[in-house]
Amino acid sequence: MEVEKVKYIIWAADMDRCVNFYTGLFGGSITRRNEHIAEIQIGQSLIGIHSGGEGKKTWTGISFQVSDVVEGAKELVSAGGKLSREPEPEDGEPPHLAMCEDTEGNQIMLTRNKG
Repeated sequence: MEVEKVKYIIWAADMDRCVNFYTGLFGGSITRRNEHIAEIQIGQSLIGIHSGGEGKKTWTGISFQVSDVVEGAKELVSAGGKLSREPEPEDGEPPHLAMCEDTEGNQIMLTRNKG
């Protein structure tokens, strides 16, 4: 089997708000959009956003690697997201993880490469 692409699907109660969050915060570009679905290209990955979500907390398993988790967390909150776990230093190193929620309750992570 040859896989052409991998897309992760999330749900949105408010499609416009969710699309604006992912395109604005992460610099994503819309590759497809209608009243039921939007596809957002972020880096080499694709997120499909489906309408009809209930806006409840939902674990997604999506992680976005950024250079500075603390600054990224601030930007996420400014874009309408929430922090469910503040980034904290670990073992004398800068924070490498922030647990977050997008505008629709989808839980995501910001991570830093610990190299």
